[in-house]
Amino acid sequence: MPGGDPVLLLLHGLGATGEVWQGLLERNWPGEVLVPDLPGHGRSPSLPAYTFESMAASVASVVPPGRQVVVLGHSLGGVLALTLADGSHGIDVGAACGLGIKLRWSDAELAKAAEVAARPPRGFATRAEAVDRWLRMSGLAGLVPADSPLVAAGVVESTDGWRVAVDAGAFGVGAPDVPALLARATCPTILAAGERDPMCPPSDLLDVDADATVLPAAGHNVHVESPLTLWPILDQLLMSVTDAIGR
Repeated sequence: MPGGDPVLLLLHGLGATGEVWQGLLERNWPGEVLVPDLPGHGRSPSLPAYTFESMAASVASVVPPGRQVVVLGHSLGGVLALTLADGSHGIDVGAACGLGIKLRWSDAELAKAAEVAARPPRGFATRAEAVDRWLRMSGLAGLVPADSPLVAAGVVESTDGWRVAVDAGAFGVGAPDVPALLARATCPTILAAGERDPMCPPSDLLDVDADATVLPAAGHNVHVESPLTLWPILDQLLMSVTDAIGR
C-alpha cells in the first residue's frame, strides 16, 4: 500500500499516559506503532482549551505525512479516534475503534467534571502521594501497582514537591455525541467495551450501535487488564484496511 503498512495509533484515556498500552504492544503489528500522550497528559504540553476537535488535531500532528493510519482509542482516546475517522484532520484514517467510551452523561456528572477541571494544580509532599492520586485520577487504582514502570510518566517533580502530570482542564472536555461521530466517519469503525465496564455497560453500547463488540469478562481498562482480548479487534481493523485496498 502507498507509504507502507498502516501506522497503528493508540490513544489512551483521560488522566492516563501512553504507557497503558504496553501489554498490547506485545502484539506484532506489521507497521509502525505510535503511542503519544494526549495533550495535557504525561509528557505532552497542555492546550489553551480542551475540545474533542482541538485534542484530535494535536494528535493528528504526530502522524507521519502520507501514511495511512489505524486508530484504536480508549475512553477519551476512543472519542478522539472516532473524531479523526471523519477524515477532516489531514490524515488518512483507514479504520478506527472507540473502546470503553462513556456514552451516557448526567447533568451531575458533567458538573462534577467541570468542577475538577477548574481546580488549581495540587502539590504533594512525596512521590508516593502523587502516584496514589494519579492512579485514582486515571482509573488505574487496583490495576497498576504504585511501583510499576507504567506510573513513571504520570507524575512529575516540581518546585513545591510532586504533582500529577495531568492538566485538570482536560476533565472539562464535555460529553461526546458518539452517534454523530459514527455517522460522519468516512472509514470502517468499531465501537467496543467490556461486558463489565461500569462506564459503558453493554445496554448503552448496543443502544448506540447494534453491531458493537462486547468483550467477554472485561472491565473498563481491558487494554490493561487483558490486552490479548483486543487482538481480534486489531485483526478486524487491519482486515478493514486490507480489504479496502483490495477492492
